[in-house]
Amino acid sequence: MAKNLSLFERRRSRVRYQLKKKSAGRPRLSVFRSSKHIYAQVIDDVNGVTVAAASTLDKDLREQLKTGADLSAAAAVGKLVAERAVKAGVNVVVFDRGGYIYHGRVKALADAAREGGLSF
Repeated sequence: MAKNLSLFERRRSRVRYQLKKKSAGRPRLSVFRSSKHIYAQVIDDVNGVTVAAASTLDKDLREQLKTGADLSAAAAVGKLVAERAVKAGVNVVVFDRGGYIYHGRVKALADAAREGGLSF
């Protein structure tokens, strides 16, 4: 019996398939966006470990931000995850937007991660 996947899940699987084909062993910067928060992880799929992670639920960011669901919060998370990844020795990643459109909070996170020292 075939699975009935939502359009979002189909888009996410399409994006992940292309990333795995073209990543050449580089870690991926994965983004999850909810209505109240945004999360980012740098994942090494070869070894199956999370190298660095950040979200609007981190204690440092929670005190600074007004809300976890706006562009400034996404930019702060992007900068923090880039800082943590560079500290862990990762400079080059592939950007996994999941099923989200590269716009708004996802784009703000990506731009801030680039400013923080990650290249993709």
